[in-house]
Amino acid sequence: MKHLWHNCHAVTMKDGKYSIIEDAALVTYAGRIEWIGPYQQLKSIPYDVEVDLDGAWVTPGLVDCHTHLVFGGDRSGEFEQRLQGVSYAEIAAQGGGIASTVRATREAPEDELLASATRRAEQLLRDGVTTLEVKSGYGLDLSSERKMLRVARRLGENLPLTVRATCLAAHALPPEYAGRADDYITHICDELLPALASEGLVDAVDAFCEHLAFSPAQVERVFKVAKGLGLPVKLHAEQLSSLHGSSLAARYQALSADHLEFMTEEDAIAMAAAGTVAVLLPGAFYLLRETQLPPIEALRRHSVPMAVASDLNPGTSPALSLRLMLNMACTSFRLTPEEALAGATLHAARALGLADSHGSLEVGKTADFVAWDIQRPAELAYWLGGDLPKRVIRHGKEINFG
Repeated sequence: MKHLWHNCHAVTMKDGKYSIIEDAALVTYAGRIEWIGPYQQLKSIPYDVEVDLDGAWVTPGLVDCHTHLVFGGDRSGEFEQRLQGVSYAEIAAQGGGIASTVRATREAPEDELLASATRRAEQLLRDGVTTLEVKSGYGLDLSSERKMLRVARRLGENLPLTVRATCLAAHALPPEYAGRADDYITHICDELLPALASEGLVDAVDAFCEHLAFSPAQVERVFKVAKGLGLPVKLHAEQLSSLHGSSLAARYQALSADHLEFMTEEDAIAMAAAGTVAVLLPGAFYLLRETQLPPIEALRRHSVPMAVASDLNPGTSPALSLRLMLNMACTSFRLTPEEALAGATLHAARALGLADSHGSLEVGKTADFVAWDIQRPAELAYWLGGDLPKRVIRHGKEINFG
């Protein structure tokens, strides 16, 4: 049926700006936006159902373009230890850190991972997220990475969410490959990635380029295989040091390079030329008490699109609210509320390769939007948490949260 949604203000985010339509109306059909504009210009377009949005501010559905929400175990105890002065190295020596998450994820049955991931995904959905990415990377062997990616696919089948699955097997060195990083990269390139891609479980390929993870040369081997399989690439880059991973990502026309605290102006120039999105992750910056800010002015100067994501993960960003990340992006990274909202809509969709269908309110795009009971768009980045009154619509159908 064709729906008319009216009595609202539309924050279209066209071209990454608010681009507000006052007293707006939307006509949706078959999960798409068929018409949008001022209500007074709505003429003879027929519709079956009329929905009064009571003066709400309507934005595109939020897009969380960087999450690790499928994992086993819990690391809140490590959070407590760090606050008591125990170093990350000491925690790792005790079997903690990412090794503990890998161990718990490998041991967890698929249905158990699905149940815990569903709870986290539902929190994001209630916060206005209608599209998200899920990375693997806590399995680090073929069967466990497959299990994580299968959970990502099942999340998209079970929940009213669009879910993109990213293979992050090159996340860390598994214990069985200790001291043999090149051998593990060979395993990823020759066996793991081709197998998972052939099973239709992978939408993109990611890696962690850092001195404590994998070198640019090792990452490039993974990128070459991904490209050969027809898969786009992404990269965790410049979080802790400058290895020019973001420039490497740009050379492979990566969808995004993420974190970027230590990126250089030359990296920004390379990303701009390639159309690679800069994904900012203020949750990890906050929890790790980092002081090196991403070079926001350089990104602005070279017109690199900036996305904002939760980086939801058990170790460094246990974030269950993308809206809270908008506030952190404004307060910590000095983004404007308009830039932050663009970062969680249009630019985040671009970071997932979905800019043609998601991220803004335009004719022909997917009818994913949120009707917020607020006074102005800046409130989405202003409030620290809380459940703002809202109506979430996905594919033209309102979600009933019960």
